[in-house]
Amino acid sequence: MDPTKLSMRQCLSPADVTPDLRRCLTSCWVEVTNAGGAAGFPFPPVDAEEVAPSLDLIVDQLAPGTSRLVTAHVEGHLVGWLHLRREPSALTGHWGSVHHVQSDPRFRRRGIGAALMNEARRIAREEMGLRQLHLAARGGAGLEHFYERLGWKEVGRGPAALRLTGDDYRDEVLMLLAPL
Repeated sequence: MDPTKLSMRQCLSPADVTPDLRRCLTSCWVEVTNAGGAAGFPFPPVDAEEVAPSLDLIVDQLAPGTSRLVTAHVEGHLVGWLHLRREPSALTGHWGSVHHVQSDPRFRRRGIGAALMNEARRIAREEMGLRQLHLAARGGAGLEHFYERLGWKEVGRGPAALRLTGDDYRDEVLMLLAPL
């Protein structure tokens, strides 16, 4: 992929998520999950009907100071997205969290995930005034290595905290990026 063709956008309010973008976000989430991605649905296969309510919850809470979608596009097509949130209390309002990091399986290994994470870092620091970011990753999928290459550090681990199917339990890996 030519990096010059990759563009990033933000959705700061529910009004920013057009019906077409909503359809594309849902489709990406379905494709990522069904390809084995750790994007919030542990029991593939899923379909748009199952994913849409979870996306609706995210979209309905979008607000510039507390909740944003960051989307990646190549030649006008959605190829990845993530959800960036600020913690609401005065005690923890200096940090945010990253959720649902995903890139379209057809565009994997082209730097989209790293570009999304770098953009989330920039937004958190420059636009939201945050000092650190947190995330939780599914262990056993190599995700912690991906994040470590981007400067994140593992700060905790919940052994067998996630149950995928049957007897398939995975660690939940807690990661921190600080300073931004």
